[in-house]
Amino acid sequence: MYFLLLNLSLLDLGTISTTVPKSMANSLCNTRAISYWECAAQVFNFYFLIATEYSVLTVMAYDRYVAICRPLHYGTIMSSRACVKMAAAAWVSGFFDGLLHTANTFSIPLCQGNIVEQFFCEIPQILKLSCSDSYLRESGLLVVSACLAFGCFIFIVLSYVQIFTAVLRIPSEQGQHKAFSMCLPHLAVVSLFISTAIFASLKPSSLSSPLLDLVVTVLYSVVPPTVNPLIYSMRNKELKDALK
Repeated sequence: MYFLLLNLSLLDLGTISTTVPKSMANSLCNTRAISYWECAAQVFNFYFLIATEYSVLTVMAYDRYVAICRPLHYGTIMSSRACVKMAAAAWVSGFFDGLLHTANTFSIPLCQGNIVEQFFCEIPQILKLSCSDSYLRESGLLVVSACLAFGCFIFIVLSYVQIFTAVLRIPSEQGQHKAFSMCLPHLAVVSLFISTAIFASLKPSSLSSPLLDLVVTVLYSVVPPTVNPLIYSMRNKELKDALK
């Protein structure tokens, strides 16, 4: 669990570091400029880290499933080697996802200026600057990514169905409470991650405005990586005692 939490923490730190420092520097310097290659780097890093984080959260759901539904086999199934392989698969798949999105986005000719109406280089905002018939390839890639993300979501849901079924069979109330407390931080992080992403994706275009787009983007790109460490730290006894 702590090995996967280490990966999640690195991803959250990377996501925040990709978008916020440049925005703060521009605010302090009273400018909105970003170079072409910095913009490409932002797009790659952001989508690489977001895709990897979602994969790691999926692996963590499997980890919770094995811990609760197959506890006697946990040491064999979730061995150190297996954890490293699953984490490596998550990072590699995220790397290729970010690479494909970046290569596709920046191979599209921009015909409508170079002003991105956002606090960082976001693919939907960049596509608005493209020629009207040039964004279909990237849109198709976004659809493929959405389908893969939906597959991970179904896997997480099925894992928790199995987990809750097993927990409800535990005879002691103390055992049920321990099992639920083990899953609650992960469930909260997944819910926050998915709900903000869905809200940003399904926002009606008729409601689009620069201010609303900014709020929605902050909601899915800044809030989850900021709140995730707090959610997981609430199980730490020393931190709770310090807060009290």
